[in-house]
Amino acid sequence: MTGMWEALTGLGDQLSAHVILSAAAIALGIAVALPLAVWASRSEKVARAALAFASLVQTIPALALLALFFPILLSLRAVFGEGLPTLGFLPALLALALYALLPILRNAVTAQANLDPGVMEAAAGVGMNFRQRLLLVEAPLAAPYIMAGIRTAAVWTIGAATLATTIGQKSLGDPIFAGLQTQNWVLVLAGCIASAGLALVADTLLGLIERGFRERRRGLWLGGLVVVALGVIAALFAQFGGGDDEDRVVIGAKGFSEQYILARLIGQRLEEEGFTVEYRDGLGSAVAHSAAASGDIDVYVDYTGTIWTNQMKREDNPSRDEMYAQISQWETENTGMQVLGRLGFENAYGFAVPSETMKMRGIESIEDLANVAREMTVGGDPEFFERPEWIAVRDAYGLRFAEQRNFSPTFMYNALQSGEADVIGAYTSDGRIEADDLFILDDPRGAFPNYDAVLLLSPEASRDEVLVEALRPIIGSIDVAAMREANCSVDREADKLSFDEAARRLAERAGL
Repeated sequence: MTGMWEALTGLGDQLSAHVILSAAAIALGIAVALPLAVWASRSEKVARAALAFASLVQTIPALALLALFFPILLSLRAVFGEGLPTLGFLPALLALALYALLPILRNAVTAQANLDPGVMEAAAGVGMNFRQRLLLVEAPLAAPYIMAGIRTAAVWTIGAATLATTIGQKSLGDPIFAGLQTQNWVLVLAGCIASAGLALVADTLLGLIERGFRERRRGLWLGGLVVVALGVIAALFAQFGGGDDEDRVVIGAKGFSEQYILARLIGQRLEEEGFTVEYRDGLGSAVAHSAAASGDIDVYVDYTGTIWTNQMKREDNPSRDEMYAQISQWETENTGMQVLGRLGFENAYGFAVPSETMKMRGIESIEDLANVAREMTVGGDPEFFERPEWIAVRDAYGLRFAEQRNFSPTFMYNALQSGEADVIGAYTSDGRIEADDLFILDDPRGAFPNYDAVLLLSPEASRDEVLVEALRPIIGSIDVAAMREANCSVDREADKLSFDEAARRLAERAGL
């Protein structure tokens, strides 16, 4: 219970950010839905089109809707300039507002359609104009039904806002995704409890307002509105009441343990040098690279093989030093980013099997694997089977598996242990390879490229000499044994470390 309490009390920052995001999305949804509902009440065609659009939006998975706003906003920079944010609050706000639209719009249209015609005729008969009928007759009668729609939208939005973590927006999804990554169920549960608690509180307060409108009790709905407003103001003060962001550095991280640890190591070092840091965790490879190139994040760790195949679309496999030199030049010329240097270790993709399987079936290389692949199930992270590296290694060895399955990086190793997969596309610096007694198959044809970890700076960050000098000691300081130990410390079943603590220990071992 102590761990749960500590986890819950440590969520203040995420809770206030979650409140602001949800409130802003619901407010934007209301601002769009109500005028649309008034228009729809006067035109059947508009009503059908508006409800069809809102229903269509609801069929799109929330996670996909959030992700789709990244390329949309990126393309809109041609119109609105390079300052338009493509990650974080803005795309999350737009996606969640669209999600909130349907229940508010549907209830408002239904309420308008079911107004008593006799009342409307009486209002017209006493000489009320359109504005007077709308504000003095239609709005009070429709308010309880509209509030019911807003209550539904609020619960949906607060739940879906946890997914905003995946596009770099701070929310109560942060502990959920971090906990899933490391199988820290206390963190997952704490995030779920906080999100569910917030939804219940919002539903209760909005229910009071709805009841006030229905029973025509001004004190009730006004009191509910005041409490809601005070809650949002408190959240705004918690987020923005602390001061200046001039030296804030945004650090990006992809969605696996190593990236979380390295982001914290970078952040702790920068904080020691007087910078304020902010984290954008759980980003996909393509999103992280684009975000750094566009300046939405200032610094992050990537891997040479990932940039070589995904960004540069190269299929050859040169030496480690040649690949690094070409990547540095390509980033400078094409994105303006600076590759500050290699961290000192490699985290390559490799096929892993249990050592027992390796001995029993005589599989020591990918060539051996190709002979028995048709009898086996291969597992990989959600990116793996879409990456050029997989296609290259598949074609190089003629790999044809009986079944191909996706797992989150966390559960991929559990799948291997439980028999859900026979072989996985593992990360060679993962501490679970040694802990789970796994064997990485040799790659005699060199189909997988090098994956040296490198530190990338956005174009603007690369011009900040103080920042560059603060980061330079990290270059070449982390060997693969230290990284494996750090990864294992957050991924193991017992005595897990937090990402912050693992980063501190890694920094000590690296002499930073």
